[in-house]
Amino acid sequence: MSLQLLKGKVAIVTGASRGLGEGITRAFGGEGAVVAMFSRDMKRLQKHVADLKALGQKAEAFPVDVADVEQVNRAVAQVVRQFGRVDILVNNAAIAPSTPFVDMPDEVRDSVFAVNIKGVWNCTKAVMPLMIKQRYGKVINISSVTGPMVSGRGMTAYAASKGAVSAFTRTLALEVAEHGINVNAICPGSFDTPMFRSVAKPRGWDSEDEYVQHVGRGIPLSRLGTIEEMGDLAVFLASDKSKYITGVEIVIDGGNIIQEHKG
Repeated sequence: MSLQLLKGKVAIVTGASRGLGEGITRAFGGEGAVVAMFSRDMKRLQKHVADLKALGQKAEAFPVDVADVEQVNRAVAQVVRQFGRVDILVNNAAIAPSTPFVDMPDEVRDSVFAVNIKGVWNCTKAVMPLMIKQRYGKVINISSVTGPMVSGRGMTAYAASKGAVSAFTRTLALEVAEHGINVNAICPGSFDTPMFRSVAKPRGWDSEDEYVQHVGRGIPLSRLGTIEEMGDLAVFLASDKSKYITGVEIVIDGGNIIQEHKG
């Protein structure tokens, strides 16, 4: 058996019930971490936990709306009571409605900001005193290429929120480096997830599969990313293999961002 890179570590992953969060939790569990999974979708989350436990992995489900600071604080306190510490936080929970700027209701904008940036703030604020006290921690914020680097029609709120996540990552990394804490961001491109598929119809596609294939053909590696590939990168940043890396954004997009002309 190969050495498990996260053996004995306690990790919190938000938005853990599906998509990128599911890939990250599988990878963490496979590398020996105890995974505390936060999500609003408890039915799906409990099934995911059962699947991981059937593989001999250690995982627990916590019903959490990351936009609700009280829910976050209670859940983090429960994780600490149950497992004694928090070594890793992955801020993955996000929503991405696709609506033209002039048509976007304020309540939709506010819901995006509440989950995508306030949720990151709430969860990080809850765990950071613990990490500072133990002089160790890994914070991984799932940002995006959309916002910090590129964008797309209908994505104003999402892009603005992810730009904020990237800026938050850099500044926090400076503040906590002296405590032995690494803070980094992953900027995914197009991954085959329920969130990605959800924008197919708003962009005029009747078939989600056809939309996925169309986008994939325009990427240099000729396909969308998989949740397993996201898990691999998250494991690296969560492990001590990345202990001299902090405050950076790592793009994982099959080479798409380097193209001058796409498609």
